[in-house]
Amino acid sequence: MTITMLVGFALLMILGLPVGYALIFSASVALVVIGDLPSTVVLLKVFQPLQNFVLIAIPFFILSGALMMTGSLGQNLIAFATRLVGRFHGGLGQVNVAGSALFGGVSGSAVADASAIGGMLIPWMTREGYPASLSAAITASSSIISVLIPPSIPLILYATVSNESVAGLFLAGVIPGLLLVVGMALVCWVMGYTRKLPLFHGEDGAPSLARALFTALPAISLPLLIVVLLRFGIATPTEVSVMAVAYALLLRLVVYRDLTRQALVTSLIATLITTGVVMIVIAASNLVGFVLAFEHVPQRVSEWALAAFSDPWQIILMMNLAMLVVGMFIDLSAAILLLAPLFVTIANAIGLNLTQLGVMMTINLAIGLFTPPVGTTLFISSAIARVNVGSVARELWPFYLVAMAVLLLVAFVPFITLQ
Repeated sequence: MTITMLVGFALLMILGLPVGYALIFSASVALVVIGDLPSTVVLLKVFQPLQNFVLIAIPFFILSGALMMTGSLGQNLIAFATRLVGRFHGGLGQVNVAGSALFGGVSGSAVADASAIGGMLIPWMTREGYPASLSAAITASSSIISVLIPPSIPLILYATVSNESVAGLFLAGVIPGLLLVVGMALVCWVMGYTRKLPLFHGEDGAPSLARALFTALPAISLPLLIVVLLRFGIATPTEVSVMAVAYALLLRLVVYRDLTRQALVTSLIATLITTGVVMIVIAASNLVGFVLAFEHVPQRVSEWALAAFSDPWQIILMMNLAMLVVGMFIDLSAAILLLAPLFVTIANAIGLNLTQLGVMMTINLAIGLFTPPVGTTLFISSAIARVNVGSVARELWPFYLVAMAVLLLVAFVPFITLQ
């Protein structure tokens, strides 16, 4: 039955069917092959995970990000990043990286980050003399920082599968996210120095930086508020997500006064579309999980791993290699929902902390977002820069090294995730 499902899923993906529908159809066919289960099982398993109260936080965090990434807020974040690092070698690349970290604190989505940051910075970087392919490569790779900085949508999805604390996962993702920022900024500095990229000569000095910080502070404060509210148990993730929307509306209506009716409608429509896609994948993944559990696949894989490898580090390494391959072909959210039930079983067997596992899975599968052949942020950035994917991919190798280094630290140094 599992083989039937996997073959059907592969064929449907090759035909170009969206991941959610491919999962539902392939799992439904597998259940039909069994033959002795009532037809209502499919409907029950599709709708069952959508009853999870934590999932209400997803559309609200998406909406808060959509509201804050447009208008004056987004421009103020980029202005602050420019004043902070724009004057150094590879300064505009570092602005891109810093912008991804700042935008990640309001969006929680790498795809939204790549679209927003790329639309603003790639044309600017190109006009200032940066190669278009390099500008796209920096955007595609740095956008994965967003999935580690609170509020991270992938970490919320992992929490629903593993029953781990959302607050604990958000906190655990902060240090790895900052390590990615430092590593990728250093790559940009080295590239700027060795390739003689043009220096950006903008307004400089402490007063200019202080003004930029003051105007960007309301947006920068959001991830800090989220962590504090969750860490000290002041509010639940769902309550925090609603507060984030109220905070974004307050800023746009009262402080910046730039929220138009059209901007609000656009944000709502974008939220509905994104939430719909995520919910379909969640529902479909639960059906696939039922098929796997019916045949005891997680337990069998766990038993095989323990028998085949003598040390836990070998199992962790094999888990990471498997995820790197899966992440190249399946979107981050879908991959987390599909693989988490399997890897949670293995992690419990070898004593791997589940919060550490969640951050490890998120970083690993996020690498697939800027890796051919299906890398979402890679294709978005290439389209914005109007260059072919191959030329962008050739610029990505130092960023792969940074991401892999952080992944190894998270996988084998629990302290990095505060465990």
